[in-house]
Amino acid sequence: MKNSNSSLEFLPTAFILIGIPGLEAEHIWMSIPFILMYIIIFLGNGTILHVIRTDVSLHQPMYLFLAMLALVEVGVSASTLPTVLGIFLFGTTEISFDACLLQMFSIHSFSIMESAVLLAMSMDRFVAIYSPLHYAAILTLPRIFVTGAVIGLKSMMLMAPLPMLLRRLPFCGHNTLSHSYCLHPNLIHLPCGDISINNIYGLFIVTSTFGLDSLLIVVSYGLILHTVLNIATGEGRRKVLNTCGSHVCAVLAYYVPMIGLSMVHRFGHRVSPLLHAMMANAYLFFPPVVNPIVYSIRTKEIRRGIVRMVSKNRSRV
Repeated sequence: MKNSNSSLEFLPTAFILIGIPGLEAEHIWMSIPFILMYIIIFLGNGTILHVIRTDVSLHQPMYLFLAMLALVEVGVSASTLPTVLGIFLFGTTEISFDACLLQMFSIHSFSIMESAVLLAMSMDRFVAIYSPLHYAAILTLPRIFVTGAVIGLKSMMLMAPLPMLLRRLPFCGHNTLSHSYCLHPNLIHLPCGDISINNIYGLFIVTSTFGLDSLLIVVSYGLILHTVLNIATGEGRRKVLNTCGSHVCAVLAYYVPMIGLSMVHRFGHRVSPLLHAMMANAYLFFPPVVNPIVYSIRTKEIRRGIVRMVSKNRSRV
């Protein structure tokens, strides 16, 4: 009897994913916008990666960091794809305990990487504007690749303890999640034991990554603005600020939904489950959908590379 109770008390064999609460009957129709978003994400970010890889003139710090951003966004979307399409296309709402922890680890690791890459991109713009003569000497290719490797390793190392911390908690039969994928803020509400260590470590991750990254991004743009104001001509100021426009859009597209989702999780206990689901979807889908569109439209070199790629493919046909 004790063994059967302990198996129920501790690790559930599977979790139930709700999808979009209240719209379960419409899941097959809801699959259409999700499929379209995945097509835009993989096609858009894949195109940017291909253009940067094949165009030697784009092997510069700004575009290499953009390639990192596109790669990370593909990773986030690939992490959510199996359960999202499984729910909306095939009605598969069950995910095993281990698969759920793996998905949680993957989603949050890529999200931490995305925040760090946005910080690296802001530093890149600061160096380019503050010290243009030393830009190439400071941001060399080896340093860029080391930065990318450090970002990846740091993100995975920070996330590694969370699945283990969740494994030690009793779940008491609670196994229903309110999203289409496994997120730590959602999972941490299910256990019936003491979650103080999980909350403390989760807060440490948030403050040491998203909190610190966002603060340094604000500081870097404050320094950029101070540098720009010292430029004599209005035309010169406009040109300099224009190089930062796409990155500012990327930062807003990432942090605004994330802050909204954090507020809902932290203070929205009486908020509709539908709003919880919509905010989570906005946080995970809005940046990878919007960023390739913004960079393709606003960045002249990327736009030219796409035009050359399309023209080359047409000439082959």
